[in-house]
Amino acid sequence: MVTLLQFTVGNYRSFHQARTFSMVPSSIQDNPKECVVAEGHYRYLTAAAVYGANSSGKSNLVMALATMKRMVLNSVKLNDHDFLFYDPFLLAEDSGNQPTHFEIVYLDADETRVRYGFDYTLRQIEREWLFISKKNKKELPYFVRDEEGIGVDEMLFAEGIGLEERTNDNRLFLSLVAQLGGTISKNVLDFFNSGYNVISGLNSQGYEGLTERQFLNKEAESVDALQFFKDLQLGFIDIETDEHEIEKGRKAIDVFTVHNIYNKDGEITGKQRFRFDYCESQGTQKLFELAGPLFEALRHGRLLVMDELDAKMHPLISQHIIKLFSSEKTNQHHAQLLFTTHDTNLLSSHLLRRDQIWFTEKDKAESTDLYSLMHIVLPDGTKPRGDGNLERNYIKGRYGAVPYLSTIE
Repeated sequence: MVTLLQFTVGNYRSFHQARTFSMVPSSIQDNPKECVVAEGHYRYLTAAAVYGANSSGKSNLVMALATMKRMVLNSVKLNDHDFLFYDPFLLAEDSGNQPTHFEIVYLDADETRVRYGFDYTLRQIEREWLFISKKNKKELPYFVRDEEGIGVDEMLFAEGIGLEERTNDNRLFLSLVAQLGGTISKNVLDFFNSGYNVISGLNSQGYEGLTERQFLNKEAESVDALQFFKDLQLGFIDIETDEHEIEKGRKAIDVFTVHNIYNKDGEITGKQRFRFDYCESQGTQKLFELAGPLFEALRHGRLLVMDELDAKMHPLISQHIIKLFSSEKTNQHHAQLLFTTHDTNLLSSHLLRRDQIWFTEKDKAESTDLYSLMHIVLPDGTKPRGDGNLERNYIKGRYGAVPYLSTIE
């Protein structure tokens, strides 16, 4: 189990200045209290929502997490002259050739707090750093990379000694050390490999393969998913899979939903199978596609980052998904959910605390600002109340992050 505490992004797509997203709860006593988990000296939230107008930068926050993950996992595969995944903010005179900044802070096993990040341009890693704190003790630098080279702590990060000169300008030192057998660096790499998953609720095709394999192999995640579908009363009572060979060395999985057959008195007289991809609605197909990564995260205590949670989804189903992460019964391993949404019903559902609600809004220079509801100070000098009508106040623009619409005559 690993836990996201903070993520910072700067000079990336619509983010000009560095902005930090946090899953660390404030001291407020809002319900639901089940959303806050205490792990030794640390506390963290199990879910957070990001609201904002179209083109405000919500998806860019998600893409930043995906890009950092991709860079860490693919760094050692780069040739000397390969370009990096550089996509800076381009609407300021000084930003087009300045470094992009990523930093992530997470909690590993045994209260180990890891802070890792890097700055980079199109052709090279400008800075890179790894700091670790154990049992809430002082944070210590394991290595720091800057324009003068790579400085390694010989006691804390002995696995990196002698590898400084083998690190090309466009490769991450952490990834190189991990590839060459470093234990600490591999643990950090494992966080990026399996600690969090980034998916799209808008384009969910492509995730169904994971769900299909879970049902075919009767994995624990498929049991959880089927119960989830039954709770939502989608009409079917079971899901069955058939695997067949489509050509030599290639197999395909067909998915079927099982429905009851009734007589005129409403009594069950038999069962009927339907091809899932032909007979079920787009919304139900999306739920099936998302079920694999969703219940994988819950089973293994991972972070799931989902863009556009509410796309093709009934508001009550979105609420049910959030409840899965908020309940100790269904989230025994303290998985986390970070999602973007336009569903304002969630603001009045009492499923989210004020420190779980975030907003993205562009300023006059088209740069994205990222802030929590807890950061807002209203015109009268007060902060939004937990028992206030958050949905109404958001729609009225009291928290910003809404579209500016001209009047239609």
